[in-house]
Amino acid sequence: MIPDLGKYADTVIWSYVVSIGLLVVLVAFSVMRGRKVRAELEKVEDRMTRNG
Repeated sequence: MIPDLGKYADTVIWSYVVSIGLLVVLVAFSVMRGRKVRAELEKVEDRMTRNG
């Protein structure tokens, strides 16, 4: 099932590794940012409900 990449095998494999690594970093960053924004939104909502 794995294709024969010949002399380019190292380059192709490293390209996949780097691409997957970048995707993992982007997903992790998005999740962390989403949690931070959600926490800030909850603070604003709490202030709004207490004041009005």
